[in-house]
Amino acid sequence: MTDVPTTSTLRREDAALLRGEARFGQDLKLPHSLHLAFVRSPQAHAHIVQIDTAEALKMPGVHAVLTATDLGQHWLPDINPLLPLLHDVRFELLAQDTLSYVGQVVAVVVAQNAQLASRAAEQVQVSLRPLPVASDFDAQSRVTTQIQHHHGELPKNAPSASISLDVPRLSAMPMEPRACSASWHDETQSITLWLATQTPSRAQADAANVLGIDVGQVHVICPNVGGAFGARASVSPEDLLVALTARYMRTTVRWVSSRSEDFLSGMQGRGARIDGELWINAQGRLQGLSAKLHFTLGAWLPYSGVVPLRNAARILPGPYDLHQLKIDGIATRANTAPVNIYRGAGRPEAALLMETLMDMAARQHGIDPVDLRMKNLISAQDMPFTTANGEVLDSGDYAQALRQACDRFGYTHERTEQNKRRARGEWVGIGVAMYIEPCGQGWESARVTLSSNGRVTVASGSPAQGQGHITTYAHIAAECLGCDESQVDVLMGDTQTCPVGIGSLASRSTAIAGSAIIQACTRAREQERLGANYPITVEERFTAKEAWSYGCVVVRLSIDADTGKPTIERLIWVDDAGHIVQPKLANGQLIGGAAQGLGQALMEQLIYDEQGQLVTGSLMDYAIPRASDMPEIDILSMHTPSPFNLLGAKGVGEAGCIGIPAALMNAARDALSPIGEATLQFPLTSEQLWRVMQTNQQ
Repeated sequence: MTDVPTTSTLRREDAALLRGEARFGQDLKLPHSLHLAFVRSPQAHAHIVQIDTAEALKMPGVHAVLTATDLGQHWLPDINPLLPLLHDVRFELLAQDTLSYVGQVVAVVVAQNAQLASRAAEQVQVSLRPLPVASDFDAQSRVTTQIQHHHGELPKNAPSASISLDVPRLSAMPMEPRACSASWHDETQSITLWLATQTPSRAQADAANVLGIDVGQVHVICPNVGGAFGARASVSPEDLLVALTARYMRTTVRWVSSRSEDFLSGMQGRGARIDGELWINAQGRLQGLSAKLHFTLGAWLPYSGVVPLRNAARILPGPYDLHQLKIDGIATRANTAPVNIYRGAGRPEAALLMETLMDMAARQHGIDPVDLRMKNLISAQDMPFTTANGEVLDSGDYAQALRQACDRFGYTHERTEQNKRRARGEWVGIGVAMYIEPCGQGWESARVTLSSNGRVTVASGSPAQGQGHITTYAHIAAECLGCDESQVDVLMGDTQTCPVGIGSLASRSTAIAGSAIIQACTRAREQERLGANYPITVEERFTAKEAWSYGCVVVRLSIDADTGKPTIERLIWVDDAGHIVQPKLANGQLIGGAAQGLGQALMEQLIYDEQGQLVTGSLMDYAIPRASDMPEIDILSMHTPSPFNLLGAKGVGEAGCIGIPAALMNAARDALSPIGEATLQFPLTSEQLWRVMQTNQQ
């Protein structure tokens, strides 16, 4: 049940998708193309002794087996320097001497077809000498980056609550595995790159840098993309090796990843160890928060590799009026696949730590967890509010979100019913979680063209990976220009037809890219009124301060006494994303995020053994939510506009990954609270819950 209006138009993207006419990376028809397969490291850390390509080269139809000796020494692109780097993080695109994770590319096989390339890759013999393996959170690992927020004095007495939480690595698991194709044009010394990416302009610049050519000589085309969630925000070594191979072979080459390859070498998400202590006084007022955050980075750093640590540190203490903070964060490397931003990118970790501590402190002091929150939420009258960390929360009424969620849930009645069920021997818990969601800042671009026949063309620097941006951007332009949406054509994801942009990530597209469209439409209409000749083309960049979404999730969770199986019985969710342009699309983003948040909380976990081998390398070993796992979700929307962009919009794409895991953790801990303060970690599997019940009752 939701409060989404039924009058919203259908997505313009859907007709082609439903008819099978959409073109994804695997659907490209590129005549005379060769196919690539990658020879990958079987060890997590090793010195390369020899690469023997002889047997592979004997196979008919194999055109080449390329190593660093052939393609030369190249480095992965520089990262976003949002935090200081304490040592050199450069990483070779194609290893020459040392391998640093299982799945790292050792050589590139070029063959007549994909099946042959794959078989030939198996014939390449790589002799290795093993080296010591560093795991996540290894005490011997060098600190790569760090962050501190120290404000005020913490109390001297013992904390009201303290906890240590492990946040497992996750697979982003987009529906579509990675794919990249490239066509080298000898006559112009240029390249066309077909790549599923959230950031086509940055991918263009990264490819140009590796190839040593001008940015204008790189044409990036982003076809339909079957999901991204942050994992496609940065180029991968494979993407750039496809480009280098195309130039080396002076032809067109293609690579389509398997699901196994994505598990092994694709960019992963989460991966943190977070410790916290919280102080409250006898009146239930927050007195101090201490947090130690340790994030893992893997073997190499994608462009946004330091973002999760930075976000978690700056978001704490969440929506609460608390200025006594001691937050220390570090990130270290490991001999594992890289960690990138993944839907939420530090926001879920901050909410999980703060909200778990709030519930624990409430139990310790005999205070209702809702009352504790209500006493300490930042007041709507104090907005915009500057936190102790210097973040400016633009607008909102956090207390109203909590009240609405509890009213819809029937909180007082539910607590009464919970006591009755406990008396009957049932394990049932109620979990509450507040969250705040920074929604991106900086600039985004738009180009608007008015034609004499009434057609309007909008080109954006922020593409889509399934969110429905064509529908949203057309609606924004039509509303601004006073025309019908059917008159508006939208271009995205092509560096030749679209302006340079930041891209689609960090819940920023509607707020910032949408505002750029309004800005360009307004100026184009003004030129039209002044009598400018058609076609009238205007390009604009809109720069925004950061808007902050927020919300509240309330969950009732039961745990089967015999098996430990958790069941979500009710889930009420209030979210405030400011002005919502397309309610149905926003609702879809919330539901999608909820599925991934539920997956993190209840079933998903990537596991490496001591040798750096991925144990959960297939869907036989790595569980993800199915339709049958999804509960009914009752969503209510608040609409407090942001003053920081022209639409008053805030982000909505990451909310489900932020609030829902924290609420489920609190519900599980509340269910088990009659036998003490349980030690629980994600994922909340039936086995873990059953063992806690058995152990604590003995």
